[in-house]
Amino acid sequence: MKHRKTPRIRQLEALMAVINSGSMTAAAADLGISQPAISRLVSDLGKEFDFQLFDKRDGRLVASQEVRFLEPDIRRVLELMRQISDLGADITQRKAGHIRVACLPGFATSHLPGVVADFLRDRPGVSMTIEPDRPERILEWMITEQYDFGITDGFFGHPAVERTDIKMRTVCIFPEGHELEALDRIRPSDLEQMRMIHTRKDSEFFQRLERRFQDEKVELRSHIEVRQFTAACELVCHGVGVSVVSELDAEKYDGQGLSFRPFDPELTHDISLVRPVHKAPSLITLEFIEFFKNSLDPFLSEI
Repeated sequence: MKHRKTPRIRQLEALMAVINSGSMTAAAADLGISQPAISRLVSDLGKEFDFQLFDKRDGRLVASQEVRFLEPDIRRVLELMRQISDLGADITQRKAGHIRVACLPGFATSHLPGVVADFLRDRPGVSMTIEPDRPERILEWMITEQYDFGITDGFFGHPAVERTDIKMRTVCIFPEGHELEALDRIRPSDLEQMRMIHTRKDSEFFQRLERRFQDEKVELRSHIEVRQFTAACELVCHGVGVSVVSELDAEKYDGQGLSFRPFDPELTHDISLVRPVHKAPSLITLEFIEFFKNSLDPFLSEI
């Protein structure tokens, strides 16, 4: 049995150009190649198929019965190749791809959705997975390369994870109309005896907040312990107490039953943007990471 070579895409393109135009000369012009070149492509393809490709009628080349039988499949192959080429160009231009993001739960419901919407607006071929969870799980996902990018806090480093640390400003939040609105800045001494809503007592952020109170010899009156800044904002809106949270989260609730002022001495909320070291990031992932970093600029601390 004769061994058949797989037809080359350029041969199939030449075949379809001749079918569409009815002549070698016109087909060559359509493809931007010489008439001898297209004749050679078609001739070689005919030898591989081992049957006649064209009949000649009224001075035109007409597809043979065998080619008419193959034509629908050839058109599908060429269309698929065009789609692959277009998709490759989109990926190169960062207009297509899939990004898997792991983040703190607060980001998934506050800042991140708006950033994602802005990023995807001009990138219809890009899709995303967003998975919120606690820092320990995010670290695990980065180490095992299950996600492309993570937004976390309380991260102290791991050799399999690349990180960018970012310091975010924090503010003191309180219900609208509260007596604290009369102050330009709020110190621990201003919060003495007030019911505090705060992050978990084992969190690094709470421990630094508590030290600010201890430095001024003021008792931090613990009232409600939460995991997320967004939960603290919701509780403050309901008049349950006051809190110190990231300004990024507080801004989302400004004018919705909550007011805020700078906290003094300044206390930062430290977050880390992380990704796997040994997993080469796609161009679209790198672009999204940069896009997200830029979205945080209005809330960065200067210390």
